[in-house]
Amino acid sequence: MAKRRKKGRFGLLVKLVLLAALIGAGYWFYTEYEQRSWRPDDSTYPDQGALIGERDAAVDFAVLKGLGASFVYLEASRGARGKDANFSRNLAAAREAGLQVGAVHLFDPCETADGQSANYVTIVPRDADLLPAAIKLTRTTDECFERVSDAAVQSELLTLVNQIEAHTEAPVVLAPSEEFEDRYRPARRLERALWLTGDGEEPDYGGRPWTVWTANSAYASDAAQTPLRWLVVRP
Repeated sequence: MAKRRKKGRFGLLVKLVLLAALIGAGYWFYTEYEQRSWRPDDSTYPDQGALIGERDAAVDFAVLKGLGASFVYLEASRGARGKDANFSRNLAAAREAGLQVGAVHLFDPCETADGQSANYVTIVPRDADLLPAAIKLTRTTDECFERVSDAAVQSELLTLVNQIEAHTEAPVVLAPSEEFEDRYRPARRLERALWLTGDGEEPDYGGRPWTVWTANSAYASDAAQTPLRWLVVRP
């Protein structure tokens, strides 16, 4: 009888553990779904859009507009040589869908500004209808083959800003990651509009108000098979 009671208690314990695991898994899937489908309220942030690049494959811009997007930023160039193969096609498709469009350059701290600006201007047309160009700042010199000082990075970034602004005839938007900002302080050194990232929470690592916010870096929608980076603009 004692052995049967022990087996009974053990079986009950196993069932309780399995039940707790199922509840935990269900809660995880629910919160994951909520996070993937979350975006800021339209009444608070009426201007919303997405960042699109090669990683996003095919995007239906008409559906994106139907979801409430009013603009997109398209990745255009990377460093001195990289180009987004889909940029020109995405630019035409986004405009056909009635979206405003801006271009993004990914800054490479291992390369000089001259090569990077030359790369940018060969793919992005001089067009007054484009939104202000954005410079994405995520890479650090830890990835460089040769040592590059922080002062050199700051100097080359300033040169690149001036060169791209000469091409677009408008101030750029700086989009530093938190790591890049902590190390090189572009938001504190350059008086340009800021594009900051903070999933689900307004970011404050720039030391001053943001203009563009990546509010959800994995927004699931019917506009693309892969999650998109969802953006809002400060009213």
